[in-house]
Amino acid sequence: MKKIYLVMHQRKPDTVSIIQQVVEAMWKSGLEPIAEPWLSSVMKELCPALAYAQEPCGCDAILAIGGDGTFLRANKMAMKHSLPLLGVNLGTVGFLSEVEWEQVPDACRCLAEDRFTIEDRMLLKASIGDQHFHALNDIVLNRGGYARLIGLKVSVEGEKLDPYIGDGLILSTPTGSTGYSLSAGGPIVHPRLECIIVTPICCHSLQHRPVVTSSTQTITIELDDNYNHTAQVDVDGQQAVFLSSGKKLLITRSEQSARLIHLNPNDFFSTIRIKLAEWSH
Repeated sequence: MKKIYLVMHQRKPDTVSIIQQVVEAMWKSGLEPIAEPWLSSVMKELCPALAYAQEPCGCDAILAIGGDGTFLRANKMAMKHSLPLLGVNLGTVGFLSEVEWEQVPDACRCLAEDRFTIEDRMLLKASIGDQHFHALNDIVLNRGGYARLIGLKVSVEGEKLDPYIGDGLILSTPTGSTGYSLSAGGPIVHPRLECIIVTPICCHSLQHRPVVTSSTQTITIELDDNYNHTAQVDVDGQQAVFLSSGKKLLITRSEQSARLIHLNPNDFFSTIRIKLAEWSH
């Protein structure tokens, strides 16, 4: 690899210091960093040799510097341009990021010397009519500004699940199983599995438990008009659309895949052990 596109969290107080250290590590390794445009406002005078581009066209990979939110934002660019993605964790836990801050120089050398693997991760596709959205982590139906419980009618390949009445529902990929779904009581699923995790959020009945379905199945969700007439649909943490009464939300495996760079293959369970220990403090 040679050209690396830099995407960074936009509200870090020490942005200048972070970017300077990353860029210096990349230059020392023989990499050519190209930063997203907003960084020029803080770096143009301090780092005049750093190039900027609106899109990562011509780059070999994307480096996301921040937490999981930054990683998911960068993944949208990576998918658009069919580029592999590597994350540097500056957040609290950072399940999606491969590299911790102190590992940046080693990571740059690995990229320059092509010492890495690329793993394809499944995405979910949410469809409402002719609107389609893709998620690496999860698709969440929630109350939005609605104060009362919402009711959702859910079926898998035409077979009905119990109606969900509560704060909402999380449809997660295995990659996203360590995110919101885990906080809501969902299982940790190895990212190389292909499945869809259905996790209720604060259900009114204790009988409701997370369900794991095949990635080849279609999940259909409709509103229960006895409780609500709209529900907010968030895709990877960003509001996408509202599901209204009479409409159907279809959840399927996306035809696309995310391409994630791994410097240390087969380290999923050790990463989970370390991250969960950090999360508990």
